[in-house]
Amino acid sequence: MEPVRADEVTEPGVGKPTATHERPRTRRDEIVEAAARYFAEHGYANAGMRDIAEAVGMRGASLYNHFHSKEEILYAIALRMTQDPQEDLLLLDGDGGPAQRLTALVEAHVRRLARHRVEHLVALRELNALTPEHRRVVTDYRKYYQRRIRDVIEAGTRLGVFTTRDPYRSAVAVLDLMNGISWWLRDDHDVDQLVADYVDFTIRGVLHHDPGS
Repeated sequence: MEPVRADEVTEPGVGKPTATHERPRTRRDEIVEAAARYFAEHGYANAGMRDIAEAVGMRGASLYNHFHSKEEILYAIALRMTQDPQEDLLLLDGDGGPAQRLTALVEAHVRRLARHRVEHLVALRELNALTPEHRRVVTDYRKYYQRRIRDVIEAGTRLGVFTTRDPYRSAVAVLDLMNGISWWLRDDHDVDQLVADYVDFTIRGVLHHDPGS
Protein backbone atom coordinates (compact mmCIF):
# COMPACT_ATOMS: atom_id res chain seq x y z
CA MET A 1 0.00 0.00 0.00
CA GLU A 2 1.15 3.56 -0.65
CA PRO A 3 2.19 5.49 2.48
CA VAL A 4 -0.23 8.14 3.60
CA ARG A 5 0.84 11.74 4.08
CA ALA A 6 0.27 12.92 7.62
CA ASP A 7 1.33 16.56 7.62
CA GLU A 8 -2.12 18.10 7.82
CA VAL A 9 -3.98 15.41 9.68
CA THR A 10 -5.65 16.17 12.98
CA GLU A 11 -6.47 13.67 15.66
CA PRO A 12 -9.57 11.58 14.85
CA GLY A 13 -12.53 13.00 16.71
CA VAL A 14 -13.10 10.25 19.22
CA GLY A 15 -11.17 11.68 22.15
CA LYS A 16 -7.73 10.71 23.36
CA PRO A 17 -7.20 7.19 24.68
CA THR A 18 -7.30 6.85 28.43
CA ALA A 19 -5.60 3.50 29.02
CA THR A 20 -3.85 0.63 27.33
CA HIS A 21 -5.69 -2.56 28.24
CA GLU A 22 -7.16 -5.79 26.98
CA ARG A 23 -10.93 -5.71 27.47
CA PRO A 24 -12.98 -8.90 27.93
CA ARG A 25 -13.93 -10.64 24.68
CA THR A 26 -17.53 -10.34 23.52
CA ARG A 27 -19.73 -12.14 20.99
CA ARG A 28 -18.95 -9.32 18.55
CA ASP A 29 -15.25 -10.08 18.99
CA GLU A 30 -15.88 -13.72 18.14
CA ILE A 31 -17.75 -12.68 14.99
CA VAL A 32 -15.01 -10.26 13.94
CA GLU A 33 -12.29 -12.87 14.43
CA ALA A 34 -14.18 -15.62 12.61
CA ALA A 35 -15.08 -13.27 9.76
CA ALA A 36 -11.45 -12.16 9.44
CA ARG A 37 -10.34 -15.78 9.11
CA TYR A 38 -13.04 -16.40 6.50
CA PHE A 39 -12.16 -13.26 4.52
CA ALA A 40 -8.47 -14.19 4.64
CA GLU A 41 -9.12 -17.68 3.30
CA HIS A 42 -11.91 -17.04 0.79
CA GLY A 43 -11.73 -13.32 0.06
CA TYR A 44 -14.13 -10.60 1.15
CA ALA A 45 -15.87 -10.48 -2.23
CA ASN A 46 -16.71 -14.18 -2.04
CA ALA A 47 -18.18 -14.07 1.46
CA GLY A 48 -21.84 -13.72 2.40
CA MET A 49 -23.49 -13.15 5.74
CA ARG A 50 -24.61 -16.78 5.80
CA ASP A 51 -21.00 -17.91 5.31
CA ILE A 52 -19.88 -15.72 8.19
CA ALA A 53 -22.67 -16.99 10.44
CA GLU A 54 -21.66 -20.59 9.70
CA ALA A 55 -18.02 -19.76 10.42
CA VAL A 56 -19.03 -18.37 13.81
CA GLY A 57 -21.40 -21.25 14.50
CA MET A 58 -24.57 -19.19 14.76
CA ARG A 59 -27.80 -18.74 12.81
CA GLY A 60 -27.90 -16.10 10.09
CA ALA A 61 -30.70 -14.19 11.79
CA SER A 62 -28.67 -14.00 14.99
CA LEU A 63 -25.72 -12.50 13.14
CA TYR A 64 -27.90 -9.56 12.09
CA ASN A 65 -28.43 -8.75 15.77
CA HIS A 66 -24.76 -7.76 15.87
CA PHE A 67 -23.99 -6.52 12.34
CA HIS A 68 -26.26 -5.38 9.52
CA SER A 69 -23.88 -6.17 6.66
CA LYS A 70 -20.56 -7.78 5.87
CA GLU A 71 -19.15 -4.31 5.18
CA GLU A 72 -19.98 -3.38 8.75
CA ILE A 73 -18.02 -6.43 9.90
CA LEU A 74 -15.09 -5.47 7.69
CA TYR A 75 -15.20 -1.98 9.20
CA ALA A 76 -15.05 -3.49 12.69
CA ILE A 77 -12.00 -5.50 11.63
CA ALA A 78 -10.33 -2.38 10.26
CA LEU A 79 -11.10 -0.40 13.42
CA ARG A 80 -9.59 -3.14 15.54
CA MET A 81 -6.31 -2.54 13.71
CA THR A 82 -6.49 1.27 13.53
CA GLN A 83 -8.68 2.64 16.33
CA ASP A 84 -7.69 0.21 19.09
CA PRO A 85 -3.92 0.82 18.64
CA GLN A 86 -4.48 4.52 19.41
CA GLU A 87 -4.39 3.48 23.07
CA ASP A 88 -0.74 2.54 22.65
CA LEU A 89 0.10 6.13 21.71
CA LEU A 90 -0.02 6.92 25.43
CA LEU A 91 3.40 5.28 25.52
CA LEU A 92 4.78 8.20 23.52
CA ASP A 93 3.67 10.52 26.33
CA GLY A 94 5.35 8.47 29.06
CA ASP A 95 8.61 8.84 30.93
CA GLY A 96 12.01 8.62 29.29
CA GLY A 97 13.54 10.11 26.20
CA PRO A 98 12.40 9.73 22.59
CA ALA A 99 14.26 6.44 22.10
CA GLN A 100 12.75 4.86 25.23
CA ARG A 101 9.24 6.03 24.39
CA LEU A 102 9.40 4.92 20.77
CA THR A 103 10.86 1.58 21.84
CA ALA A 104 7.85 1.04 24.10
CA LEU A 105 5.49 1.79 21.20
CA VAL A 106 7.34 -0.56 18.84
CA GLU A 107 7.11 -3.34 21.42
CA ALA A 108 3.37 -2.78 21.88
CA HIS A 109 2.76 -2.53 18.12
CA VAL A 110 4.59 -5.77 17.33
CA ARG A 111 2.81 -7.66 20.09
CA ARG A 112 -0.55 -6.38 18.87
CA LEU A 113 0.23 -7.52 15.32
CA ALA A 114 1.28 -10.93 16.60
CA ARG A 115 -2.08 -11.28 18.40
CA HIS A 116 -4.18 -10.01 15.49
CA ARG A 117 -2.18 -10.99 12.42
CA VAL A 118 -5.16 -12.21 10.39
CA GLU A 119 -7.29 -9.15 11.14
CA HIS A 120 -4.40 -6.90 10.15
CA LEU A 121 -3.92 -8.68 6.83
CA VAL A 122 -7.61 -8.41 6.01
CA ALA A 123 -7.67 -4.73 6.98
CA LEU A 124 -4.76 -4.08 4.60
CA ARG A 125 -6.07 -6.14 1.70
CA GLU A 126 -9.70 -5.08 1.79
CA LEU A 127 -9.44 -1.37 2.62
CA ASN A 128 -10.97 -0.36 -0.70
CA ALA A 129 -14.05 -2.51 -0.03
CA LEU A 130 -15.12 -0.14 2.75
CA THR A 131 -17.59 2.64 2.08
CA PRO A 132 -15.92 6.02 1.43
CA GLU A 133 -16.98 7.26 4.87
CA HIS A 134 -15.61 4.22 6.69
CA ARG A 135 -12.44 4.24 4.60
CA ARG A 136 -11.87 7.89 5.51
CA VAL A 137 -12.19 7.14 9.24
CA VAL A 138 -9.73 4.25 9.01
CA THR A 139 -7.28 6.30 6.96
CA ASP A 140 -7.46 9.18 9.44
CA TYR A 141 -6.56 6.84 12.30
CA ARG A 142 -3.60 5.54 10.30
CA LYS A 143 -2.42 9.05 9.47
CA TYR A 144 -2.65 10.23 13.05
CA TYR A 145 -0.71 7.21 14.33
CA GLN A 146 1.96 7.86 11.71
CA ARG A 147 2.11 11.54 12.60
CA ARG A 148 2.68 10.78 16.28
CA ILE A 149 5.59 8.52 15.37
CA ARG A 150 6.99 11.23 13.12
CA ASP A 151 6.73 13.75 15.96
CA VAL A 152 8.76 11.64 18.38
CA ILE A 153 11.35 10.97 15.66
CA GLU A 154 11.61 14.72 15.05
CA ALA A 155 12.10 15.30 18.78
CA GLY A 156 14.79 12.63 18.94
CA THR A 157 16.54 14.04 15.90
CA ARG A 158 16.68 17.53 17.44
CA LEU A 159 18.25 16.02 20.58
CA GLY A 160 20.77 14.03 18.56
CA VAL A 161 19.26 10.74 19.74
CA PHE A 162 18.23 9.70 16.21
CA THR A 163 20.01 10.30 12.93
CA THR A 164 17.69 10.92 10.00
CA ARG A 165 17.37 13.52 7.28
CA ASP A 166 13.62 13.07 6.89
CA PRO A 167 11.51 12.22 9.97
CA TYR A 168 8.42 11.70 7.79
CA ARG A 169 10.09 9.07 5.62
CA SER A 170 11.62 7.48 8.69
CA ALA A 171 8.17 7.21 10.29
CA VAL A 172 6.84 5.56 7.13
CA ALA A 173 9.81 3.16 7.13
CA VAL A 174 9.30 2.22 10.78
CA LEU A 175 5.60 1.51 10.24
CA ASP A 176 6.11 -0.37 6.97
CA LEU A 177 8.79 -2.51 8.59
CA MET A 178 6.55 -3.45 11.51
CA ASN A 179 3.35 -3.89 9.52
CA GLY A 180 5.10 -6.24 7.12
CA ILE A 181 5.23 -8.80 9.93
CA SER A 182 1.66 -9.86 9.21
CA TRP A 183 2.56 -11.21 5.77
CA TRP A 184 4.92 -13.91 7.03
CA LEU A 185 4.48 -14.43 10.78
CA ARG A 186 3.56 -17.96 11.90
CA ASP A 187 1.55 -18.84 14.98
CA ASP A 188 4.51 -20.72 16.51
CA HIS A 189 6.93 -17.79 16.28
CA ASP A 190 8.77 -16.65 19.42
CA VAL A 191 7.04 -13.32 19.99
CA ASP A 192 9.53 -12.08 22.59
CA GLN A 193 12.39 -12.61 20.14
CA LEU A 194 10.34 -10.99 17.40
CA VAL A 195 9.82 -7.90 19.57
CA ALA A 196 13.52 -7.68 20.39
CA ASP A 197 14.47 -8.03 16.72
CA TYR A 198 12.08 -5.31 15.57
CA VAL A 199 13.19 -2.89 18.26
CA ASP A 200 16.70 -3.40 16.90
CA PHE A 201 15.58 -3.07 13.25
CA THR A 202 13.65 0.15 13.85
CA ILE A 203 15.42 2.02 16.64
CA ARG A 204 18.99 1.09 15.76
CA GLY A 205 18.56 0.26 12.08
CA VAL A 206 16.22 2.88 10.64
CA LEU A 207 16.94 5.62 13.18
CA HIS A 208 20.62 4.82 13.91
CA HIS A 209 20.22 5.13 17.66
CA ASP A 210 23.20 3.99 19.74
CA PRO A 211 21.99 2.94 23.21
CA GLY A 212 25.48 3.54 24.57
CA SER A 213 25.68 7.13 23.42
